[in-house]
Amino acid sequence: MFGRFMPTEGKFFEIFNAHAKCIVDASHELELLIDNLDDAEVHKQNVQANEKRADKLTHETIDLLHKTFITPLDRDEIHKLITTMDDILDLMEDVATAIWLYDIQSLPPEASQLAHISTACCERVEQAVAMLDDMKRAGAILKVCEEIDKLESDADRVLRAAMSKLFREEDNVKTLIKLKAAYELLEAVTDKCEDVANIIEGIVLENA
Repeated sequence: MFGRFMPTEGKFFEIFNAHAKCIVDASHELELLIDNLDDAEVHKQNVQANEKRADKLTHETIDLLHKTFITPLDRDEIHKLITTMDDILDLMEDVATAIWLYDIQSLPPEASQLAHISTACCERVEQAVAMLDDMKRAGAILKVCEEIDKLESDADRVLRAAMSKLFREEDNVKTLIKLKAAYELLEAVTDKCEDVANIIEGIVLENA
């Protein structure tokens, strides 16, 4: 159905894909940071670099919205999608910055589990976004969105278990506060991926 639109309108999908790649690249850097705290500053900087690249793509999308007469998707949907995708990167930058600023010296395995789930969510966001220009793939898009929802539920379970263990076993109040913040920020990444999945589901249901 998108073939009838002007060629320049395909630019929106190119930007979505480029932005989604920044999300995935940042998630990999965040995983590396959590699994190797000795190099935390390097990976933090890499996460921030991806966040800045994505910011430019977000601004480019909004600028393009003002210049394009007929858009391939509803204008509000385009704006909501790109800004919510950008929120994912903002949260990952918050995680990386918090771990570095708090000078966290060690992280329990639950943090690594949450980071791994976050990466899986981000990779599926990229997959769903890549199919948005072809509504004949609506079923496949919705399936990926369902996978994101399941992963977010997995992250909820890991977070609850991590918090329970933390408050039962951690006697150092400062460490408890630091780890609690890191856990909650990591889980928030999966929440935001679910928000993107919900937006994409809405786009598919309206356009397929």
